[in-house]
Amino acid sequence: NGFEGMISRIPLVQPIYGGAKKLMTMLSTKPAGTQRVVLIDFPSPELKSIGFVTRLFVDGQGRELASVYVPTTPNPTGGYLEIVPVEKLVATDWSMDQAMAFILSGGAVGPDKLPDAAHPAHIEPDHLEKP
Repeated sequence: NGFEGMISRIPLVQPIYGGAKKLMTMLSTKPAGTQRVVLIDFPSPELKSIGFVTRLFVDGQGRELASVYVPTTPNPTGGYLEIVPVEKLVATDWSMDQAMAFILSGGAVGPDKLPDAAHPAHIEPDHLEKP
């Protein structure tokens, strides 16, 4: 509480810290064992972005889609919500903490190896939390 009180008095830091804390709290309330950290083709097919799967749903044609939140650097509370076909998600073995450290550091802190985005490891829908 003392640390958070100190943070709340620092201009520009509190909105980022407070927003990041709320985002982490929301994402960490998902049940353990669900796949959350993925790579997606964003903003173009040649580029990859880290995203957090927030839910699954089915479109009118029966295709399974995932809502993926793509946070921005250095303030992860701002970002994009992308609707992505499940078969386009690239699975990672990153924890939420690893992904957030990577995002907040602008890519300076993170795992040394990325998943093979050219050959996505398809995520089975049962590894994602259903709505």
